[in-house]
Amino acid sequence: MKAIVILGASVWPDGPSPTLERRTLHAASLWHQNPTHIVVPCGGLGQNPPTEAAVMQRILIDAGVPHKMIHPEDQSKSTYENLRNAALILREHGIRDITIVTNGYHGPRSKMVARAVGLRPTLGTLDASDVHKPTHYRMVLREIPALPAYAMRLIWWRWRDRNL
Repeated sequence: MKAIVILGASVWPDGPSPTLERRTLHAASLWHQNPTHIVVPCGGLGQNPPTEAAVMQRILIDAGVPHKMIHPEDQSKSTYENLRNAALILREHGIRDITIVTNGYHGPRSKMVARAVGLRPTLGTLDASDVHKPTHYRMVLREIPALPAYAMRLIWWRWRDRNL
């Protein structure tokens, strides 16, 4: 068995951010291609309620994913916490193979974190064809220094969380 893990994105005052909605709908599409996979929407409470995971769960159900196939992770605040907490949920189901749903620019860092927490990831990234170009380029540029910085932080986090 495999799982689809959706990484968190902002909830806006009036509902899901476009990024959160696109990731979640992409995950629903992947689930419809593989309906035996469980889906783990990740994300805790940000600036606006409800949690990112709760908003994604509602979108998934509206898109036809059965409630019993959705295992929300609603405590995390970062990519590392998304994947660490998802790994704990998936361990209960004996699952290590996952498809990470995120934006393409975020894929390499997400994959690195997933491996660090004991998961075997593939990427189910979104294309950037309908994303505001300046925003996309800014996010790509942000990931360049973030990758090595996150690698260093991972060493600390893994040591800190070694007993989980």
